[in-house]
Amino acid sequence: MKLYKYMLLFGLCSSSMLAITSCKKSSFEELYTDPGKVGESTVEKQFAGITYAYRELIVPSYWNYFVILRSSAIRYVQATGWANETNQLNPGGASVQDRWNTYYAGLAQFREFEKLYASLSEVDKTAKKIFYDAAKVLFYNQTHQVVDLHGDIPWTQAGLLNTNDADYANSFAQYDSAEDIYKKMLDDLKVIANDLNTMTLSTSVANSFKLQDLINTGDLTTWKRYTNSLRLRMLTRVSAAPNFSARATQEIAEIVGNPTNYPLVLTNDQNIDMDIVNPGTDINARGFRDGIESWNANIASKVMIDHMKTNVDPRLAFIFEPGEGSRAAGEYIGLDQSLPSSQQQTMIAGTQANPSKIALYNRSTFSRNERFPGILISASEIQFLLAEYYLKSGNAANAKTAFENGIKESIALYPAIRKLSADNTTAEAAAPTVGQINTYISNIGWGVNNLQLIATQKWLHFNIVQPLESWAEVKRLNYPTFTFNVEPSDIQKTAPVKWYLPASEVNLNSANYEVVKSTDNVNTKLFWDVN
Repeated sequence: MKLYKYMLLFGLCSSSMLAITSCKKSSFEELYTDPGKVGESTVEKQFAGITYAYRELIVPSYWNYFVILRSSAIRYVQATGWANETNQLNPGGASVQDRWNTYYAGLAQFREFEKLYASLSEVDKTAKKIFYDAAKVLFYNQTHQVVDLHGDIPWTQAGLLNTNDADYANSFAQYDSAEDIYKKMLDDLKVIANDLNTMTLSTSVANSFKLQDLINTGDLTTWKRYTNSLRLRMLTRVSAAPNFSARATQEIAEIVGNPTNYPLVLTNDQNIDMDIVNPGTDINARGFRDGIESWNANIASKVMIDHMKTNVDPRLAFIFEPGEGSRAAGEYIGLDQSLPSSQQQTMIAGTQANPSKIALYNRSTFSRNERFPGILISASEIQFLLAEYYLKSGNAANAKTAFENGIKESIALYPAIRKLSADNTTAEAAAPTVGQINTYISNIGWGVNNLQLIATQKWLHFNIVQPLESWAEVKRLNYPTFTFNVEPSDIQKTAPVKWYLPASEVNLNSANYEVVKSTDNVNTKLFWDVN
């Protein structure tokens, strides 16, 4: 995890046909151009505008957690416990629509960026190429998540209302196939990875990039790590798909075999994240508290708690805290999803005489930590991806080393995040010792069902911090497995493999929607989900 200071300079708000966004906060309005008042921006400011548009999908926010994640991806992987309810596995329309709108608001920002960049002279395009490359990396990071949620989406023709001079009739976007979008992104990311190795920046461009880069503060090496780590994630995700398997094998080998040209995120100080420097700014984690503490959305699940307790996981006291009724005994109890809802609700609520014994996500580490960073890619994730690569390549020794490194980085990450917190609702636990870490690794074991061990550690590491990545990897690897309570009247009786398309597409983009209508259901697997 990296810590640094940056200045908040923002670009041009813009709108698309699929989503409209506006600048609402006064502190933002002073720096962020209102397209209703002025007609121009710059490449530099527009680059920061893309990051700003996606901020609530990066840093923990009330909207993202309470409206979207609480009742969807977090549940599908049982990263939390909850009182069972009817139709609990059917994605909610508000969740689907809100996240869709936010992605396309950022896409509109990216299209405006492309338009501005295309208007530059060839000399300026070359000088400012870093802005274009970095914008694509961040945009593709967000895009692959949306594809992993929905499959086919409007993409190449989406967000072009401004480019089309507000011609609505010609701005309804056709759908691109999920496979084609992945291919385009992987093609571009490979070019960007090589481009960054030969790029030099003038002093003025370097200074400008540092000011406008809200992710990596203008550090080229960090952008290289981001690019190649994103490539590794995406290549691994599609590695079993027939049209990508050979490519994935070849390109992952190239990345792993040439760390000089293709560096990866391997330690926590190299993590790609958006740090919260000042919680009083528009980029903050203040909404994390209500986002997961409201409606008991921070309840620990039995399946996760039991795994951590059984194996004496050193992360336990940093990720969870005992319920009030079991705090004195220091006992961690997760909510059992197999129980009837009425019994679960009683266990969650407790009474004044007998407070709830159910464990919570550690409030001082998570929800009340106003400096909780927005993690895009962590060292543990990359180490686990490397472990999988080495395992499949027959290199058992390297697989074991990467697997253990992933565990060690994860164990180190959560105490480091806890130290960022000014909250002391839960007293800070003692840092895990080398002996405790080695004992845990020994308890986990290595040598039997190794791919399942890797999958489980990813799930533990992602928990509620990166639930969309967790859900995608659980689907891809078919592990860990979960049991859900369903009612005879439930519309959806198994965890969905993707989301519906939002109502706005059905109602407003109906002609193009007809092409994908037959696959618009939550049980049609994505092209890479072949296990």
